[in-house]
Amino acid sequence: MSTFYDRFGAAAPRRLTSRRAMLREAANGFGFLGLGALLADERARAAEARGGKNAPAAKTPHFAPRARKVILLFMHGGPSSIDTFDPKPYLDQNDGKPLPIKRPLSFSQKEPGPLMKSPWEFRPGGASGLPVSDLFPHVRESADELCVIRSMVGEGVDHGAALLQSFTGTFTFTRPSLGAWTLYGLGSENRDLPGYITIKPALSHGGAKNWSSAFLPGSYQGCAIGHAGMQVKDIRAQPIEYLVNRRLTREQQRYELDMLQAVNRRNQELWKRDDELETRIQSFEMAFRMQAEAARVFDVSNESAAVKKLYGLDNPTTADFGWQCLLARRLAERDVRFVQCTHSYKWDQHADLVRKHTANAAEVDQPIGALLKDLKSRGMLEDTLVVWMGEFGRTPVSQGGNGRDHNPYGYSIWMAGAGVKGGFAYGSTDEMGYHAAENRMHVHDFHATLLALLGIDHEKLTYRYSGRDFRLTDVAGNVHRGIFS
Repeated sequence: MSTFYDRFGAAAPRRLTSRRAMLREAANGFGFLGLGALLADERARAAEARGGKNAPAAKTPHFAPRARKVILLFMHGGPSSIDTFDPKPYLDQNDGKPLPIKRPLSFSQKEPGPLMKSPWEFRPGGASGLPVSDLFPHVRESADELCVIRSMVGEGVDHGAALLQSFTGTFTFTRPSLGAWTLYGLGSENRDLPGYITIKPALSHGGAKNWSSAFLPGSYQGCAIGHAGMQVKDIRAQPIEYLVNRRLTREQQRYELDMLQAVNRRNQELWKRDDELETRIQSFEMAFRMQAEAARVFDVSNESAAVKKLYGLDNPTTADFGWQCLLARRLAERDVRFVQCTHSYKWDQHADLVRKHTANAAEVDQPIGALLKDLKSRGMLEDTLVVWMGEFGRTPVSQGGNGRDHNPYGYSIWMAGAGVKGGFAYGSTDEMGYHAAENRMHVHDFHATLLALLGIDHEKLTYRYSGRDFRLTDVAGNVHRGIFS
C-alpha cells in the first residue's frame, strides 16, 4: 500500500473502519450518486434550453399566436383606476360620506378618510364610447383600440411586493420575470438585438429582479437601457459611443472574439457547461452583433419631423417618455420580442392627487396616444400587443384629505392591439371601485392570458430547477378568453 504523509512529512497512521461506518459511508455515496444524476438531468435541461449559440432563436409556440410581440408601458407608483379608466357614479353621489364597509389590509395604518369622487370628468371615446377620464385625452382618441380590464387583483399592498408579483408572479421568492419567460418560451426573431429590452427601468422596489432571468439561462434576462435616474440625452449617446468599437475593423474584432471564445469553450468542456460562463459567451456574441444594429435603432434622428412631434420629442414635458415609446416602436419594428417602457416612480399620490396625477399624465398621455396611432398606421397593431399597467390602483377614500392609498383589490390595466377586443371594458369593481366584483383577474390570470395571446400554454411553459418544475403562474392562473377578439 502507498504511504501517506502529512504536511510535516510524517507517515499518517492507518485508520481502521468498522463495518457499521463502512455501510454508513457507502449509503452517503449512494445519495451523492442520486444527487449527481439529478444535477446531470438539470444540466441537460438547461443545455437544451440554452441551445448553445442558438439560445434565443425563435421557437414554435404551443398553438397559433394572436400576438408576436409585446410593448409593456409601466406606470411605477400605482395610478388611480377610478380617476383614469373606471368611472364610479356612486362616488359622485356619495362624495364625503364614510366608507360603508370594513377597510381591508392597507398600506397606511391611519384611519381612512371619507369617500372621494374623481376630480376628473369621464368622456366617451371613439365609436365604442368607451369612457376615459380627462387625464388621458390623447389615449381616449384611440379608445376603440383599448381593452380595459377593470378587475385586476394582486396581494401586495406595498410597492416592492406588488412590483415583484406583477413582473415575476411572486414576491416571496426570486423568480424569472414575465419578459424572461416570454423569451424562453418563444425565443427571438432578431439575432442582432436582445429579445427582451427594458428602457429606463426602476432600480427600486425589486430593481433588477423585475427583469431578471433568475434560474433561467442568462440569455433570457432583460437588457436594461439606462435606468430611471438617467437623462435620455445621456442614454442616447451610449449605444453609439460605447457599443461601436471604432479602433478596430469588424474583421479584427471578430478575430479577437473568436480567440477569446475558443478559450471560453475549452473551459466549458473542462467545467462541464458552467451556466455563468455560457451566459458570458452568449453576451459577447450579442455585443458583437449589436454594434451595427443598435446604432441604427437608437438613432431616432432619421425619423421625420412629423413623427418626432407626434411623440412629443419637441416638448420637454413629453420628450422623455416620448423617446421611450418611439424607441419601443423601433425595437418592435425589428422584431424584438418584449419591450418595456417605465414611467419612473411618480404615481404614488398619498397626497396632492390632483396636481401630481395631472402632471404625470401630461408626461405620458401624448406619447402613449402617439404609439397607438403610429403602430396602427404601420399595420403593427396586428401582431403587437400593447399593455398599460401599474403595480396596483388606489383607494376610493381620501388619504390626508387630498390623496389616495394603495389598492391591490380591484384596479384597472388595459391592452391594445393583437388578439384583444377593442373599445371594450372587461370585468368590474364594486360600486365604489374598491374590490374586483365581476370577472376577477388575478395577476396569475393576467400572466396566463398574456402568454395565451402569444401562443403559449402557461401550464406547459416549465423549467426544471432544484428538483421541481417551475412556471410563471406557479400552480395557479386561468386564461380569460373573454377579452380575445
